[in-house]
Amino acid sequence: MPAFPHSTSPTATAVAVPPALRLPVIEAAFPRRLHPYWPRLQEKTRSWLLKKRLMPADKVEEYADGLCYTDLMAGYYIGAPDEVLQAIADYSAWFFVWDDRHDRDIVHRRPAAWGRLRSQLHTALDSPADHLHHPDPLVAGFADSVLRLYSFLGPTWNARFARHFHAVIEAYDREFRNRTLGHVPTVDAYLELRRLTFAHWIWTDLLELSAECELPEHVRKHPAYRRAALLSQEFAAWYNDLCSLPKEIAGDEVHNLGISLIHHEGLTLEEAVTEIRRRVGQCVTDFVAAEKEALRFADTLADGTVREKELGIAVRAIVANMRNWFSTVYWFHHESGRYRVDSWDDRSTPPYVDNEAAGEK
Repeated sequence: MPAFPHSTSPTATAVAVPPALRLPVIEAAFPRRLHPYWPRLQEKTRSWLLKKRLMPADKVEEYADGLCYTDLMAGYYIGAPDEVLQAIADYSAWFFVWDDRHDRDIVHRRPAAWGRLRSQLHTALDSPADHLHHPDPLVAGFADSVLRLYSFLGPTWNARFARHFHAVIEAYDREFRNRTLGHVPTVDAYLELRRLTFAHWIWTDLLELSAECELPEHVRKHPAYRRAALLSQEFAAWYNDLCSLPKEIAGDEVHNLGISLIHHEGLTLEEAVTEIRRRVGQCVTDFVAAEKEALRFADTLADGTVREKELGIAVRAIVANMRNWFSTVYWFHHESGRYRVDSWDDRSTPPYVDNEAAGEK
């Protein structure tokens, strides 16, 4: 069935979801929504990628729209002011480009290049205004997107975002070392690392920008709120693993729930796929229960002071977008060219990646 009752693009067609990846509960119970700013979002993020030299012009022209990065964000941060959604979408596009650079540095054995980039990103995160003209477009683009994100809520939110993203950079470094050594983490170690490499708390932090409300610690760390947030992100990370398993096996990856299950639990490929599907399905079931608890928590806030009522409204909006994450992630994986490995000339090399732009000579 199509992701939308009507197309978001003049040339879009209904997406056929492979049986092994199809989740009828998402298609039936998690209707997909799209921010009305989406057409402009797609256009402006495409222009931003060009302006910041994050992808070569020919790659942007041929692949940017088909990668559907803006669709993913426009289906998640519903209700965000246009300017906020644009900043989030550009940051998200940067994140995908960074992920590709990290992958190419591993594939082409460039530990020194990765080490430099890791250090530069840490520094740019703490002082983005000083890195807007950095010679590496990836660092300059990061500085630009972070500086814009920092403009919306204030210093305490900014410090939390920075703390969370410093941890993401270090998790990417651990992944770099694991892949270089061919080390497959155990299932438990992988799941812990995955929460960082997938940036669970970054995407959750950005929900506050969407709601135009910084949540205090007692709200963010309330068990009802935290459980709903975690389940929505776990679903996304594990469904990504399910969909990217062929691509990552082809690329000699070691970081995928399926690969850890095969390597450490002795499962066959088919059994690993079944187990990931089971975990993904359980996430959906558990989220529906957690969502109710989170909404009840929001209602308790609405009974308090004016400030608490504002927080209650924000929490309800955020929980609604946690629900949106399920459908937007699901359809993204079937619409984006990022996962169409069977159509690539080389199953280990994405066609939208330019090796020379990533530092090869």
